[in-house]
Amino acid sequence: MADEKKHYMTLEGKQKLENELEFLKTERRKEVVERIKVARSFGDLSENSEYDAAKDEQAFVEARIVQLEKMIRDSVIIEDNKDQSDNVSIGKTVKFQELPDGDEETYVIVGSAEADPFEGKISNDSPMAKSLLGKKPGDKVSVQTPGGEISVVILEVK
Repeated sequence: MADEKKHYMTLEGKQKLENELEFLKTERRKEVVERIKVARSFGDLSENSEYDAAKDEQAFVEARIVQLEKMIRDSVIIEDNKDQSDNVSIGKTVKFQELPDGDEETYVIVGSAEADPFEGKISNDSPMAKSLLGKKPGDKVSVQTPGGEISVVILEVK
């Protein structure tokens, strides 16, 4: 069997996934099954759009349950203060400036399960994070982004 992909996350992030999984298994599944029962009562299933929609939703819910179970099973918890160095690593906050005179940006590098750029969290699998990992304040880094190559200087790691 091939190596399983590890999903890096904080304890809080894992708890959110576990809560979503519990909701899907206990409440959402029952709601979808009830929708299927109601749609079946409408008669001919071959032309029953409510039934088709409910079955599609059931497939989505079941796929998400499998995905969440795998992510939780393969999770690696990012421990606070595990790495005391100034090097960029998962779980640390990185402040950098785009060169030559761009704005300063600050992000926390997290696992893909918790990534949310609008909340200042970028995935360790993103081009930016991959380029920054292992670097330290003062390092100039070239980052290959979908919009082209950019250069940044790391200002702070905490």
